[in-house]
Order: sequence, then C-alpha cells, then structure tokens
Amino acid sequence: MSTLLPTAKRMNARTRVRRALVVTVLAALIHAPLISGAASTPATGQWGQWRGPFANGTAPNANPPTEWSETNHVVWKRALPGKGHSSPVVWDDRIYVTSAEPFGEPVDLVYDNAPGTHDNVGVGQKHRFLLIALDRNTGAIVWQRTIKEEFPHEGGHVTGSLASSSPVTDGQRIYASFGSRGVVSYGRDGTLKWRRDYGRMQTLHAHGEGSSVVLHGKRLLLNWDHEGDSFLAALDAETGQEVWKTARDEKTSWSTPITVETSVGTQVVVSATKRIRGYDLETGRLIWECGGLSRNVVSSPIAANGMVFAANSYDWQALLAIRVEGAKGDITDTDHVAWRLNRLTPYVPSLLFESDTLYFLRHNQNILSGLDPKTGKPRFEPFRLANLRDIFSSPVSASGRIYVTSREGITVVVQTGETPKIIAVNRLDDIFSASAALVGNQLFLRGEQFLYCLGEAGRSAKSTAETRPAP
Repeated sequence: MSTLLPTAKRMNARTRVRRALVVTVLAALIHAPLISGAASTPATGQWGQWRGPFANGTAPNANPPTEWSETNHVVWKRALPGKGHSSPVVWDDRIYVTSAEPFGEPVDLVYDNAPGTHDNVGVGQKHRFLLIALDRNTGAIVWQRTIKEEFPHEGGHVTGSLASSSPVTDGQRIYASFGSRGVVSYGRDGTLKWRRDYGRMQTLHAHGEGSSVVLHGKRLLLNWDHEGDSFLAALDAETGQEVWKTARDEKTSWSTPITVETSVGTQVVVSATKRIRGYDLETGRLIWECGGLSRNVVSSPIAANGMVFAANSYDWQALLAIRVEGAKGDITDTDHVAWRLNRLTPYVPSLLFESDTLYFLRHNQNILSGLDPKTGKPRFEPFRLANLRDIFSSPVSASGRIYVTSREGITVVVQTGETPKIIAVNRLDDIFSASAALVGNQLFLRGEQFLYCLGEAGRSAKSTAETRPAP
C-alpha cells in the first residue's frame, strides 16, 4: 500500500510548508531592514551582542515571560563577583558578562591630571577586570578570566561602573573591550586568543568607559572617543591585528557603533557630539557626516527601513532620521535628513525598533514615545510608564511586548499596538543599569549583584546559587 498522500493533500501540505517558510522569513526581514550588527546574517535565535541580533533591541524569535518576582519564574539567580553595567550576551548554552571586582586595601588617590577628568576620586581600591562564562541552564560559572589587575586611573560616575562595555560573541569566540585595560578575544573554552592595548582613555569628567565592540564578519570594530586622540579601528577578529584606524575629530562619547548594509557596501555608523558619521567597513574611509546632536552622546544609533536613527538629550533634545543610501560628505542640511525631532528624546537608553515603529524614552525617564520611522509622526501620545523612575538600561522587545527596566529593580512590560498598554509590573531585589537579553522563552537581567534567568518554567531562586562565588 502506498504511503503517499493523495495529490491534493500533498499540494496542501507543501503549500502550508511554503507559507510557513515565507512567514518566518518575512518576520525576520521586518525586524532587520538594512542592518547587521554581529554578522552579515544575524543569528536571530541568539543574543550575541548588546541590543540583540539586529542591534536594535528586538528578539524576533523570543517569547519571554511577562511576570516574575524573587520567588516566581526565576529559573536561577547567580551572584556575580564585582560590579558591572555591561549586558549579558547569550549563545546556545553559554552566557558571557564582564565585571570589575575591588580587592585589597584602600589605596591613596593617583592624579593623572588628564584634561576634563576628575581623576579617580571614589575608586578606593585596586580592581580585577573579569570576563566570565556561565552555564545557561544552571547559572554556574564555567570559567572566569582576569584581564588585568590595577588601580583605575579614573573614578567613573556615581551611577556608573568600571565594566560597562558589553562583550560580543559568534558562539566560538568571545570579544570584549575593557577600554584602558585592553581588548581581548577568548575561545569558548576560556583560552586567550589575542590581546590588544590602546593605552589609557581620558573620559569627560572621568565618567567612565562604555562603548562596546561590534563584530561584523571578520572585523571587530572599536570606537575610542575620549578627551585625547579619538579614533575608530577595525581589527582582524581572528588575530587581533589592526586592519585600519581612522582618526576622529571627537570628544568623549559612549555610544556603540552599528553596521549598515547599502548598495555599495557595508558602512560603520558612529553617533557622537560633533557628527554622526558613516565609514566604509573595508577601508575606514569617511563617507558621510551629519551634525545635530549635543554633547555627551550615550544612546547608540539603530537602523531600519533604509534609515539610521540617532538621538541624545544632554544640552538639548535631538533625534535625526538619516537616509544612508547615496549619502556623501556633509549631509547636515540636505534631503538625506528625512526628519528631525527636538522633544522627548533619550539620553542614556538607546532607541528601539519594533513592528515598524520607532520607540524611545524621554531622557532617563518613564515617558515612552512611538513614531512612524518614515515620517517621524507619532503613533500615539507620549505614554507614561507608571512605577518607573531612573532608567539607564535600553528597552528591549519580543512577541509584541516592550520591556523597560529601571535602576530600582522594576520592569514594566508594555503591550504594543495603537495604544500601548501596561500588562505587568515586576520587581527584583537588585539595582539594574544593564540592558536585558531575550533568548527563546527566557529573559536575562544583570543587576549590580546578581544575574537572573527568568522563564515560564521558573522555580524559586532561594538556593545556593545566591552564594557569591570565590574569585
């Protein structure tokens, strides 16, 4: 007897498979027009870099929980050595974070008298700068590597950390910038592959170092904006050798670059005080630049729908939508700037692109806006996120929901749509400045003491996982 389906049924089954494939592909493309952060083809089921597979805060294949507490939906809770505001990155069964752990006796201040800095007031002790790999299933530390031990030459902002740059991984290698402590690459097994040092950064007001490295194919990109000689560099990801290094007429910024695909090649876009600039990935050549932002650029740009969006709100509020295709030279006052906004723009939190809407917070506050990315027109009236106060993390999204976490440990979950709706308010017992990572049905939140794995199949976290591990 034949096991084949009748012709009509076979055709229907094939049609259903084709339609399912089309829907899957379209869903990924909706979230990824004109952008690539970790590789030329992002792994949508991973969270290999800060801001996720498309560097815009969205996890197209994730469905994390909406409700949790210290005793509900916590799969595990792991105490981390030291402190860091870098976000966790996740690939398969591994999680990677950076941290800075104080040790030893208090040390007298050391003054470097760098222009614009406040030296290292408030540091107090030597620090170990750490790269840590954890098991995703249990939260156990698989390996921990000390990148450097030193007394930091700058103090950092009272709300900041000495480990605020997030690592990036392709699953085989892990890359991390420790700024003044060097840039490193490690294998999945914890073996050092290479190390490169660029000397000391001198950040404005000693506010600390925060720009994360970006991996695109065989290139590792490093933005080095500070009060000294600023530059953008591309390193060979395999060897750490410098491929190119381009000087930048910039002061301190904390934004992370993005990579953007155009018809004539890949560009590296960096948002900063004097200019937002686009560079050729292969050569480091400056292609275009655009003014309009104020000082102290922290929020990183994102790209979608053929445009780059960049914002900040230190001296004044500004958001620019830039058409990258064909842009050359100074485009500040040209049609390549599709639209501008001068209100409600973010300072520390970066922008979010979800379901063809550009979302962002006002300064570090609890006002959420959503715009049509093509026109800049509002999708809804500015929406207040009750219960939130100081927000330094960047919003993330999955399954039509936006997650916004404050330093006070509160995460508000917002259902997107014509009118946003708060569907959950969750609290954990920690301080959070790091942005969340979303993978599968799990959400990872890194606090100043603990790393949380939150999932639907959660259990109480009151266990030995809370015990702080030995260095």
